[in-house]
Amino acid sequence: MTDPIEKPAEEIDLDAPELFINRELALLDFQWRVFDEARDERNPLLERVKFLAIVDSNLDEFFMVRVGGLRMQRDAGVVFRSDDGMTPARLLAALRKESLKLMEESRRYLRENILPELNQAGIRLMSFNDLSDRQKETVNAYFDEVIFPVLTPLAVDPGHPFPHISNLSLNLAILLKDMHGNRHFARLKVPPSLPQLVPVKRSSGGVRRDGTVPRTHVFVWINHVIIANLHKLFPGMEVIEAHQFHIVRNADMEIQELEALDLLAEILGGGVRSRLYQSLVVKNGIASATGAYFRGTSLDDSTFAVYGSPRGGATLDEVEKAVMAEIEGIIRDGVTEDELLKAKRRFVRSLVFAADSQSTMARVYGST
Repeated sequence: MTDPIEKPAEEIDLDAPELFINRELALLDFQWRVFDEARDERNPLLERVKFLAIVDSNLDEFFMVRVGGLRMQRDAGVVFRSDDGMTPARLLAALRKESLKLMEESRRYLRENILPELNQAGIRLMSFNDLSDRQKETVNAYFDEVIFPVLTPLAVDPGHPFPHISNLSLNLAILLKDMHGNRHFARLKVPPSLPQLVPVKRSSGGVRRDGTVPRTHVFVWINHVIIANLHKLFPGMEVIEAHQFHIVRNADMEIQELEALDLLAEILGGGVRSRLYQSLVVKNGIASATGAYFRGTSLDDSTFAVYGSPRGGATLDEVEKAVMAEIEGIIRDGVTEDELLKAKRRFVRSLVFAADSQSTMARVYGST
């Protein structure tokens, strides 16, 4: 009896692209699993609402970090294939297709399943136009007392350039017409401190004739309330149309912008070696102190400031003109490599020393 002939094992190429799972596509697969939790009727209804909100929040972060980085690679002309065999351009196309499908499915499920179930449970999310006259009076009073005082509309025209749109903020794009028939455009940011849902009616706690307790809660979206009251923000003008929007910014780009502004503040007013100090204090002697600082926190749209204190007979106008001259010089000529390198070293040293101060670290943590 002869021994069976063993065939040699087929060699497997461990570098084959089909053996690798793409990281970004795997993250979108995870979002589908989160969405499955929202569709699982064994979960409490409000928990399912939270899972839908988590899907949207995760997608915002996904586009800020993952997609933003891939777009930078594509725009830089990167054609290198990752281990799974995909170029940045090809991966972006695949991510767009899959993310659009996820967003469409989640919104359809919200409209066709979640909202009807909430309505049956006594939680109603209504449009402003569907409210009764009495409910509209209640909501309009809430707008006058709570919302109106914190709104700041910004006009956009040749004298007012398009404003900075902060990341993930809710905004309204508004088209207006004045009494002469001229059209104007304005942008209105909805303050993040305000609730997205305005309560219209809550259960009074009374008892029905059959002994059951009614539990009905009615809410309306805050952007609907603001749009319905835009005439109060633009008296004497006709509101033609208004649309809500929000922008998801590239997180890598934002970090680079913040670092650049920190370094600019260091070059302009970071101590005795800065441009402002050398020009206004040492060379011209018109200021006793100068400085510049950048505050980029998650609590506002950030602040970049420069200052100078007049010395002797110098006036504020003289100091202001000298400060503007330094700023215009940087805009016109830029900064030197040596100047930038020294500013980076000083900035890094300040961050290291800041870690030794408990009060400084507390302020840093409190601002983020």
